[in-house]
Amino acid sequence: MLSIWIASAQNWNVLSIEVNNISKYYGSQAALDDLSFHANEGEILGLLGPNGAGKTTTMKILSCFLTPDNGSASIYGLNPVESPLKVKSILGYLPEHNPLYGSMYVRESLEFIAELHKLKNKGKRIEEVIEITGLGPERNKKIMQLSKGYKQRVGIAQAIIHKPKVLILDEPISGLDPNQIQEIRNLITELKSQSSVIFSSHILQEVESICDRVVILDKGKLVANDIISNVSQMTLAGQNIFVEFAEAVRLQDLIKITKDIRWEKKTAKSFMAQSPAGIEFREMIFDFAVANNKKILEMRSSKVSLESAFKTLTKNKES
Repeated sequence: MLSIWIASAQNWNVLSIEVNNISKYYGSQAALDDLSFHANEGEILGLLGPNGAGKTTTMKILSCFLTPDNGSASIYGLNPVESPLKVKSILGYLPEHNPLYGSMYVRESLEFIAELHKLKNKGKRIEEVIEITGLGPERNKKIMQLSKGYKQRVGIAQAIIHKPKVLILDEPISGLDPNQIQEIRNLITELKSQSSVIFSSHILQEVESICDRVVILDKGKLVANDIISNVSQMTLAGQNIFVEFAEAVRLQDLIKITKDIRWEKKTAKSFMAQSPAGIEFREMIFDFAVANNKKILEMRSSKVSLESAFKTLTKNKES
């Protein structure tokens, strides 16, 4: 795969996207409630939250499809409400339900989008995005004949054909198999060399591997906005210990050790234990093992994953 067009250096001092105190209501229900965050130039920002948290509403506001009831947004200083055509000229958007004309051929669909953007040298640019997105083997097929992974590539190709400064991808890896996820992940990582990327996904391991920073929403409110390691640390109130026994242990027996420990079962033999600050519980676990004739194979402090932090921050209401 060829490299992306001329790469630009990351500039963490330039804000590509700003969201300032945005609220959006559907009837009496607040889809977004006084939401504020920003995206830096040259970074991939993960936008996370349970179903109904307001992720897609946020993306649609940034992409000029919805108008906020309160607050404002800007894309490189341009307001999506006041200057929608200018914003669309520097923004690429792949919605969650990728709208494609199935009866069109791959190249034909890219020619159609290139015409909409009134691109000069469109033939050259179409060949570039076909190479960038790995669509070469499928270029002469109708879109309806493509796999889900290649359809996503077509959607991304359409979103980047005009070399946008900001790229918004709503669930771009949803429904893909592991190989397709790897391919799209690599593509998204390459795309940040030219565009700031906002990336939404429920596959948190992928977010952890791709994104520089995450914004987490819950019920329309901002609950986290930081680099991933800091977001994970936000949920560390005390100790976080991984324990593995030599044989199966019942979760209900571990729960009886003390009410101060929160247990999460990993396998029949392994568990994650968390406790509030100031509670030392490793000796309690050893005492439990001795009393119940259970051998401990491993006990170690463990890093809190983005998934664990997400569940804690969104009150374990992920759909």
